Amino acid sequence: MFIQTETTPNEDSLKFIPGVSVMETDDSDSLTAEFLDTRSALASPLAVRLMGVDGVKAVFYGPDFVTVSKTEEFSWAVVKPEIYAILMEHFSSSAPLFRSKEDRERAGPQDTRILDTDSDTVAMIKELLETRVRPSIMEDGGDIEYRGFTEEDGIVKVKLKGSCRGCDSSAVTLKSGIERMLMHYVPEVKGVEQILDEEEVIALDEFKKLEQRLNKEQKEPK
Repeated sequence: MFIQTETTPNEDSLKFIPGVSVMETDDSDSLTAEFLDTRSALASPLAVRLMGVDGVKAVFYGPDFVTVSKTEEFSWAVVKPEIYAILMEHFSSSAPLFRSKEDRERAGPQDTRILDTDSDTVAMIKELLETRVRPSIMEDGGDIEYRGFTEEDGIVKVKLKGSCRGCDSSAVTLKSGIERMLMHYVPEVKGVEQILDEEEVIALDEFKKLEQRLNKEQKEPK
């Protein structure tokens, strides 16, 4: 088996392509799964092993790829060989990706599946996210998750996953790509906002505090 690697717009995320199906279901629907800590990774033996590698902070499963994200302190030269060996062993052994069928189903919610209760506007938003947005984002080793639409202000809420999580270009992707397209095809859409996890909000707050402190120190006379 030969596992290919591809870079992503996020320099701390790398896309590993084993050449076999990763998250393909029996009915050919493609799912994704993301693991941000050891606790969530318990559903998948492979994710547990990958999260155990020093420097690895997140694992993402796509239809035919695995995206691994590392912390800035570690270089890929150090982290990549161990990840490669773990993936090679797993996909060569045909071991199950999840501990149970229930774990698999919980890991890959179909957020863009159109429901009978969806309005025509929501149905169109989901259709565009599934057919126009998701394929291009998956090319970069990530995914997008629909999180709701508020008719009062016309805001579509989404969550970026995989390599797109924390990527510097994610804001540009949202505004210049996804938002512009949705507003073009769906007049009711007035904007797109990214939903952040609690740990991401904390990290952003800490970064802003650090930035403010550095700016203050630069302005103070020496």
